[in-house]
Amino acid sequence: MSAASFTARRGLATRAVLYAILALFAVVYLMPLYVMLTTSFKTLEEIHQGNMLALPGEWTLDPWREAWGSACIGLECNGVHGYFFNSIKIVVPAVLISGLLGAFNGYVLTKWKFRGHKIVFGLMLFSCFIPFQIILLPMARVLGILHLANSTGGLVLVHIVYGIGFTTLFFRNFYASFPDELVRAAQLDGAGFFTIFFRILLPASVPIIVVTIIWQFTNVWNDFLFGVSFASGDSAPITVALNNLVNSSTGVKAYNVNMAAAMVAAVPTLIVYILAGKYFLRGLMSGSVKG
Repeated sequence: MSAASFTARRGLATRAVLYAILALFAVVYLMPLYVMLTTSFKTLEEIHQGNMLALPGEWTLDPWREAWGSACIGLECNGVHGYFFNSIKIVVPAVLISGLLGAFNGYVLTKWKFRGHKIVFGLMLFSCFIPFQIILLPMARVLGILHLANSTGGLVLVHIVYGIGFTTLFFRNFYASFPDELVRAAQLDGAGFFTIFFRILLPASVPIIVVTIIWQFTNVWNDFLFGVSFASGDSAPITVALNNLVNSSTGVKAYNVNMAAAMVAAVPTLIVYILAGKYFLRGLMSGSVKG
């Protein structure tokens, strides 16, 4: 056997082992999702048989219908659909506003530098590492003063404030690599602050915009701590409703309904990653940290 043939076979074997290990990790990682999905289509009688890895013997959409429209959450039996739309009303403005403010901040900190801009960026960067729990009491006080407590508007404000540090970091690092010559040329042509931003930088920012949207959408949609702390009742997001549904102490545990509700809560995040996930790594690479 020639050395080249031996090397090729060894490389093929190594690749096969690597793919087998990755496939095993993928199966283990996806197993909870598989169990959730299949359980949501089973009847309670089949679930009580104990074989949670088996496919449904009798496929049914009743758990999904009940989770969406008639499952009991607290004292009301209206399902999770109202809380689902609460989360949409929270996540859309929070992502858009925090992303736009982060883009403006990154633009100013890189192309319109002022005295002390590094200190300002350092403080905003520091805000990314402040634990959620530390700001609960001060934020509750602020929301009370603004009369936004127990409201979706209050949660929008909370996520905007907490997300600005991350969005500023993303856009600042992206714009730091953007050629300054294009900005100077635009200034010489008479373009102003907003013209340069909206006509030159923002159209070229699609990769980092995708990163920001995925990051913020995931954080806001999956948030539980802020939701349970600053909202209640009909203004709560779907994560709080899901917790209340699963932890209900009355009646028989409807595991199929609980799994269906969990899938309803997970679908938007899955859709975002499926549609835009391939751009996420590309955006991170293009916005790698620069000094």
